Amino acid sequence: MKTVLRAAFVAPVTALLLMSLGACSKGEKAAATQVAARVNGSEISVHQINFILQRSNVKPEQAKSASEQILTRLVDQDLTVQKAVDRKLDRNPEVVQQIEAAKREILSRAYLESVASAAVKPTDKEIADYFAAHPELFSARRIYTYRVLGIQAPADKVAVIQDMHAKGRSLEDIAQWAKGENLRMVGDGGTKTAEQMPMQSLPRLSQMKDGQVIIATGPAGAELVHLIQSRTEPVTLEQSKPIIERFLTTSRRSELVQKEMKLLRSAAKIEFKGDFAHMADSLQSAPVALPDASAPADASVGTK
Repeated sequence: MKTVLRAAFVAPVTALLLMSLGACSKGEKAAATQVAARVNGSEISVHQINFILQRSNVKPEQAKSASEQILTRLVDQDLTVQKAVDRKLDRNPEVVQQIEAAKREILSRAYLESVASAAVKPTDKEIADYFAAHPELFSARRIYTYRVLGIQAPADKVAVIQDMHAKGRSLEDIAQWAKGENLRMVGDGGTKTAEQMPMQSLPRLSQMKDGQVIIATGPAGAELVHLIQSRTEPVTLEQSKPIIERFLTTSRRSELVQKEMKLLRSAAKIEFKGDFAHMADSLQSAPVALPDASAPADASVGTK
């Protein structure tokens, strides 16, 4: 919880924004019952505390202590903001630029959130269809204990790795050979549930048998995955329903935001200058870099 609360106060610019956008000014006195504290005459309201509290995902039983932590931080924040204003730091060009950048981010996020809020809630049939289409995540869900060996290698060395794999050589043998060839290697492994594995590799992984090693190759080299062992731990449709609903809703929100950004790009007159002139032809196909307005909730699929 402390980590979450600290995240609400990461940058000094946030304090200035809260003061300019949400804090009570001397000319706007909050109702007495809504005042949580006064700092040199400047009021901190219960609404400010509740705003941060609601965004911190605090458990109900922790709300009181969390509110006190938030209020303490807001008092300290007010004290430093007042001193910053006294020293005219709010007029410092770098500070002004940070405030403007934060304001742009907040407004952009607010607009995208309004777009994403039009996402339609998935029906029970759509949830059931998704459940049926992904047995590797639900009805045939497995927990995997595995090892991964990635090897950076040119094409001729990749061919050797493929041959060694085809002949059933172990990961240790292949790693020893790669070490002798001075090839760079990266290892990984552990025990993970299906939903914790990369979605793009899960369909193939779900078809593997215990002890099996598979290989994937590319321009940069080869990657070998050894499934040491696994166990089946399925989940029911009823257990999965809220998670699938969140996932599908988040996906729809993201699709709406992506579509809106592409429409805005195509409808606007955008001119790139100087060193950025080459971007004019690639803008429409460029990835959309967005604040996370499309994911209001945990969108991971599976159980935790």
